Amino acid sequence: MDKRSLPIRLAGLALAGLAAAGCAPVVVKPGLSLEGDGARWVARMMRSLTLEEKIAQMVACRYAGNFLPADAEEWTNLRDLVVRHKVGGMIIFGGDAYETAHLNNLLQKTAKVPLLIASDLERGAGNQITGATLFPTIMGVGAADSEELAYEMGRRTALEGRALGIHMTYAPVVDVNVNPDNPIINTRAIGEDPGQVGRLAAAFIRGCQDNGMIATAKHFPGHGDTDQDSHILLPVIKADRERLERVELFPYRKAIEAGVGAIMVAHLVVPALDPTPNLPATLSPAVQTEFLRKQWGFQGLIVTDAMEMGGVTNYFSNTEAAEKAILAGVDMVLLPIDPATVVPHLQEAARTGRIPAARIDASVRRILEAKARLGLHRSRLVDIDSLPSRLGSKAALAQAQKTFESAATLVKNEGDVLPLPRERKQIAVFSLSSDPGDYYAGRTFATAVRRRAPETMVFYADGDTGQESLDEALNKAADADVHLCVLFSSLSAWKGSVGLAAKHVELIRRLAEGDKPVVVLSFGSPYFLRDFPDVDGYLCFYRNQPQMQTVAARAIFGEVELSGKLPVSLPGLYPAGHGLILKKR
Repeated sequence: MDKRSLPIRLAGLALAGLAAAGCAPVVVKPGLSLEGDGARWVARMMRSLTLEEKIAQMVACRYAGNFLPADAEEWTNLRDLVVRHKVGGMIIFGGDAYETAHLNNLLQKTAKVPLLIASDLERGAGNQITGATLFPTIMGVGAADSEELAYEMGRRTALEGRALGIHMTYAPVVDVNVNPDNPIINTRAIGEDPGQVGRLAAAFIRGCQDNGMIATAKHFPGHGDTDQDSHILLPVIKADRERLERVELFPYRKAIEAGVGAIMVAHLVVPALDPTPNLPATLSPAVQTEFLRKQWGFQGLIVTDAMEMGGVTNYFSNTEAAEKAILAGVDMVLLPIDPATVVPHLQEAARTGRIPAARIDASVRRILEAKARLGLHRSRLVDIDSLPSRLGSKAALAQAQKTFESAATLVKNEGDVLPLPRERKQIAVFSLSSDPGDYYAGRTFATAVRRRAPETMVFYADGDTGQESLDEALNKAADADVHLCVLFSSLSAWKGSVGLAAKHVELIRRLAEGDKPVVVLSFGSPYFLRDFPDVDGYLCFYRNQPQMQTVAARAIFGEVELSGKLPVSLPGLYPAGHGLILKKR
């Protein structure tokens, strides 16, 4: 039976069971007719809201799930967005579980219309909220190539997110990462094969939406083939229409077929869809209205990428960009820099007719229908007392652990250097972070290795560590039986690169010239091997997370079976799909 149709066919029983368990109602596929009390509520709201209130529904603003005193300026500003400006959505960045749920309830109580609360939950609800379950990057799911793991990741994300009062995740990333130098997508993507990306993204989407959370496919029409970060610059995707259809756009078709509730449009210039110079897709009627709505018939929500990013602010003012985005066809403008200025500007544009009422009504109806499908017209609050039984359960953590282990990828193992023999006496670990201030990035891994080999030498370095200290570490480790180089370079907005520090690359090359085995473990980009192809061993773990560092330590000693496959090719070295099997000892 099709998983997507199961909750609909058993609607009465399913909703009754979900209500009894304290869970959220099922999200149905966008575009299907909304009936019953939900349809009546939408009709009533469409009649009762003023034009100014309607366009405010099309804006979503930033906040954090932290404790706020009642007289704090931050709370006053936050409450003003909801009560005075009447924004339709909020986007949470970080917080503690209890404080997040409590703050969400406070905000919902003050709102005239239930808020659509969203978050970037690319690695599960734990990606933003302390206490919830954290998963690996979705590239780790690509390495495992498992629809089951993708579905379960989406399912757990939805169940825990809804328990916290979060209704929408800006995930999955469905960009096809075909550019090894991509500084902002990279391991946030599933991989480089459009078919695999579409298949696993669809499974994640179904997992989310079968369990009450709106999923968002991003960053349309595809951010994978660029070496620029749209947080800083406005990238140009130079592919022609045939290539776009075959690569970048293919996973979006699969996401829509899977019933994805929303699509996020990126700050990218895509001449094959709109040749207007310096006009990002976020502000392009050709991309959104003509292509996504009319040609493809997409009926879900269209949201912008963050409007505070350089890809739009370098060319347009805050108010101009928001107005152009709505005229282009977006339903929700996310994270304008100064919403207290942007919302009144949009309301003035609505009153004067610069933004047609029909354009506003079409989006607001979609937003209200999404809220009704989520059940927010019936109940907008969450049960805080239920959080201990709904977040971070043993079952959820076990599912995440299975995903972490399945992601681990052994790319190279010359001379069968791995697994390390138990009797080896001397190991040298070089924990090398290319990020300044991240000196102890590999501490979890080093501690786990020392439990197994107490005589292990550990050397830490970050982006600020001087050459003299690196040379001293090389000298002290000269007699070690094996050298483990553990690499960290964070993938983060506004950084502009995910590459390694040159002095760290040189250190690894010097080690590789010696007569002792060198094993490199990447906790970031899988492409690092291009800088030192002569090392004896290479493993990919795709993200610096304590859980993954623990898996890595177990893996090198043969305590975990390694079965992951590269979801991207390493140019000149290994194709996508390559991966060595290392049985558990």
